[in-house]
Amino acid sequence: MNLMEVDAAGRSDAHEKPAIPPLVSTAIILALGIVILYLVPRPAQVSIQGWRMLAIFLCTVLALMLRPLPGGAAVLIGVTLTVLTGIFSVAQALSAYGGSTVWLVLAAFLIARALINSGLARRIALLFVRAIGHTSLGLGYSLVASDIVLAGIIPSNAARIGGVLLPITRSLAAIYRSTPGPAAALLGTYLMLTIYQGDVVACAMFLTGQASNTIGAALAVQTAKVTLTWSSWFRAAAIPGFAAALAVPWVIYRLSPPEIKFTPKAAELARRELEEMGPMRGPEMIVLAVFLLVCGLWATSTLHHLDTAMVALIGVAILLATGALSWGDAVREHLAWDIFVWYGGLIRMGEALNDFGITAHFARWVSSHFAGWTWPVLFCAILLIYFYAHYAFASITTHILSMYAPFVAVLVTAGAPAPLVAYALVFAANLSASLTHYGTTPGPIVFAADFVSHGRWWSVGLLISIVNLAVWAGIGLVWWKAIGLW
Repeated sequence: MNLMEVDAAGRSDAHEKPAIPPLVSTAIILALGIVILYLVPRPAQVSIQGWRMLAIFLCTVLALMLRPLPGGAAVLIGVTLTVLTGIFSVAQALSAYGGSTVWLVLAAFLIARALINSGLARRIALLFVRAIGHTSLGLGYSLVASDIVLAGIIPSNAARIGGVLLPITRSLAAIYRSTPGPAAALLGTYLMLTIYQGDVVACAMFLTGQASNTIGAALAVQTAKVTLTWSSWFRAAAIPGFAAALAVPWVIYRLSPPEIKFTPKAAELARRELEEMGPMRGPEMIVLAVFLLVCGLWATSTLHHLDTAMVALIGVAILLATGALSWGDAVREHLAWDIFVWYGGLIRMGEALNDFGITAHFARWVSSHFAGWTWPVLFCAILLIYFYAHYAFASITTHILSMYAPFVAVLVTAGAPAPLVAYALVFAANLSASLTHYGTTPGPIVFAADFVSHGRWWSVGLLISIVNLAVWAGIGLVWWKAIGLW
């Protein structure tokens, strides 16, 4: 599948139809709006404008889930309705599109396009395979390591998996005659499960791990007054993330062991492909320099205080000025522009919910039902509810939009340390995508390769979720205490 056909909400418009007919899903969305506006009593503390905003926001999130329209179109309609209903002026409704985080996401996607077009992303993956891919377990680690490196700057996990790692994984399985069907157990099943579950960890490790992480970061500021930067995110995620990256391929190796244990041909294939690619040339060297520059500046932001988005834009400017990224390719990167539209609109709606006091009112209402609970007990209970609720979500984006801000507000109101809550819940939203084959964008892409049965995917996903919770809640809590998050 061409990664350009994969949209931000984790569906391929070209190859997959919505599960519910568009007319039916549209009727459901309209019914939800009517119920909220005319049947659910409006709390006295919430203004009419705030209640209208809540209705529009929830209908927009439901539209992202049911998909009667592409995600960007649904959000643009929602933004337009905020003006037509008198909630915002036009300038207020569009104000988020001038925000730095929106431009950070756009710029990072353009840098990712240069990484893929130049061949650098593929070269990185092949170098890992050549180095440690002599066994099937080593292959698993090489693919996960490649994904983690690329996640530092490529905010599309669809691009990393669908555009780089999945084609390599298919080739590795093919040289050992592991194909969909009975032969999948030779090697392909293990590798497919590993690249997906490893990607879930990579998504959680970086602000740029996947597109909606920046939504979580924006909501953390609004709800908990906690700023999540690229460097602070990686600092908090590094120790539990690397521990999980070491554990996940090995656990899958035990749960779904490949019949082929030794894979010298895989390392040889990587060596041959690297020889065919030849030495790094001008455009690829420029992209590598920009990759190192941007990641280096993000990691040292506390020293120079350059805005994260400004750093990304500097990288894009260098790529455009040197021709390593053409303006035509930048314009044709429709996934980036689609995300620009829906991300900016959703951020503005989220800000409005906070400004109108909706989130605070919800937090007070929920907290009243848990009177007497200490915050550590409440934290554990809400974390589990929040995590396993992902069975109901077809993307990390909708999960974060629906549950992150109110649950953060509940825990902070109950006395939990705001930094701990802000980081833990945004990590959990990413890790919970391990549960199903539709949990995040690469899920349908990898599942469609037909190497893993539905039952195997879900059973492994459930067990890996327990491993991730144990690692991130165990090692993570100790690490977060050491760095002062609680």
